[in-house]
Amino acid sequence: MLSVFRTLFSKEKKETQEDPMKKFLVAGLGNIGPKYHNTRHNIGFKILDALAKAEDLTFETKKLGDLATYKFKGRTIILLKPNTYMNLSGKAVRYWLEKEKVPTENLLVITDDINIPFGTIRLKAKGSAGGHNGLKDIEAQLHTSKYSRFRFGVGAEFSKGRQVDYVLGEWNNDEENAMPERIEKGIELIKSFATAGLSNTMNIFNGK
Repeated sequence: MLSVFRTLFSKEKKETQEDPMKKFLVAGLGNIGPKYHNTRHNIGFKILDALAKAEDLTFETKKLGDLATYKFKGRTIILLKPNTYMNLSGKAVRYWLEKEKVPTENLLVITDDINIPFGTIRLKAKGSAGGHNGLKDIEAQLHTSKYSRFRFGVGAEFSKGRQVDYVLGEWNNDEENAMPERIEKGIELIKSFATAGLSNTMNIFNGK
């Protein structure tokens, strides 16, 4: 009888333990508060909000951020919007990676990029922060630059010394009109990252 109980307990434990390689953390970077809601710097929040709306997910405010859990094709995708403001994004990313026991290779960070044209998507496995303060803090907190980042191009239509005003500025009319299709592409990238893997996803989406 005891052996039967042990077998059943062992089976139940195995079923409840989640394969860490099927668990992902997707961190969309941005700044909290209404005045930042529709700014270029908040594209990470915007994409995760769109995914949550499409899949009828609800964000809950928890430690260091707002979170929602998305189950997709056997994967668990944790969506994180840090509430630490952009420059301290790393604190939230590190906390939830450790809390949820997500491998660093299953981390995807979504951020704006002034170095690529508006709407262009670029997925990279590692790299420099490129002057982006959110990425700088993540690298400092994780002690590595080897994590996947999904860069969404916002262009560089600003004069010298106006970079901050530009990224904290709102989208123009042409950008707003193109945004739905671009965001949908971003959502597809997230799903592909979790199911098809980094390399395949880069081949499918980069430059699109």
